[in-house]
Amino acid sequence: MNNSCFSKAEILCVGTELLMGDIVNTNAAYISRRLARLGIGVYRQAVVGDNPARLAEDVRAALSRSDLVIMSGGLGPTYDDLTKETVASVFGRKLTMHAPSLARIESYFASTGRVMTENNKKQAMMPEGAVVFPNDYGTAPALALENEEGKVVVMLPGPPRELEPLFCEQVEPYLKKRCASIMVSRNLHIIGMGESAVESELPQEIKDSTNPTVAPYCVPGEVRLRVTARDKDESHAMRLCDAMIERLMALPIGRFVYGIDVPDPAHALVGALMARGMTVATAESCTGGLIAKKLTDVAGCSTVVAGGAVTYQTREKEQILGVDPALIATHTAVSEPVAKEMAQGVLARFGVDLAIATTGYAGPGGGTEQEPVGTVYVAVATKDAVICRRLTLGARRDRAYVREVAAVQAISQAIGVLGGNLQKS
Repeated sequence: MNNSCFSKAEILCVGTELLMGDIVNTNAAYISRRLARLGIGVYRQAVVGDNPARLAEDVRAALSRSDLVIMSGGLGPTYDDLTKETVASVFGRKLTMHAPSLARIESYFASTGRVMTENNKKQAMMPEGAVVFPNDYGTAPALALENEEGKVVVMLPGPPRELEPLFCEQVEPYLKKRCASIMVSRNLHIIGMGESAVESELPQEIKDSTNPTVAPYCVPGEVRLRVTARDKDESHAMRLCDAMIERLMALPIGRFVYGIDVPDPAHALVGALMARGMTVATAESCTGGLIAKKLTDVAGCSTVVAGGAVTYQTREKEQILGVDPALIATHTAVSEPVAKEMAQGVLARFGVDLAIATTGYAGPGGGTEQEPVGTVYVAVATKDAVICRRLTLGARRDRAYVREVAAVQAISQAIGVLGGNLQKS
């Protein structure tokens, strides 16, 4: 293997189903993240259909620009799976049977009690000189092929459940041998400040820092500050990030940080509740159970999540949560008093330590001049107090956006009630 470092990478995902939108291309995002950790810059991403002529053209073009090409898809047993064959042709290599791969494929079918058809042998055919990465998660091995100039094409199976562990366990160590440095990124998760407000709070010397760098970016319902350092030594890069994070936490934005390197607010809240031995329940109207879903997506949540109620109609708010009908008649179902009673009602009925409630207009219909579409009331209750916040998420936002941001903001408000607890992954 050539010892020169990879300077430019491209990602080429193969599959007509990707071009037609039948399948969302998550592979490119995953591969980009992993390459970034290795300090390998991704300069282009592309998708090509199952057409050998176009695929060969794209492979040649990528190799003319970059020294590393990562491909996904087209390694299956059927006639339209042509990635290996096409790349072998571009490299001028013959395909030969790779006996260890064939044995693994035969063993896989035997262990599952399935009959192996003749076309599965195609997956064990490898270009001459290929580095083969055995696949413990499916039948298609991954492989790498290097040309005389030291440029490398890595071919991975398309299913993410195979691609991701294969890349992490086998391809990444292979690539590391030609990485002069690696990048470490850490994320501060912020709720309660917009991206522009966060950026304005950063001193110029932090904005100008080149190693580590600090960059704000938005995801629905929150802002993240990504701190990235590059170094030959991973532990030193991590220390550079930690030192910058310490500086950032000392700024006014520090009090809006709900977590560091946590996947999302739900993980932060569940972690905080676990640490305190507390339980939570939800009462949802406009979010329709989305808060409960986010919380129960977290592994181990059963120790803290008691349950929830989706009370979409007025009658259910009254009968299940005990909201006073007169309160709804006076203030409407979308109001602060009703949100507070919903939270207190679910707190009492589930006997939990913390309750979260939402009521609002997700759209596209509903709303009033005073309470337009996008208005959501979020209430959080404990046995000692109940607080409520009015969210104005915009009448022109779509229904999914309003529900998503309302759920995220509700969970973050619960974190705040617990004392701004900072969670780390």
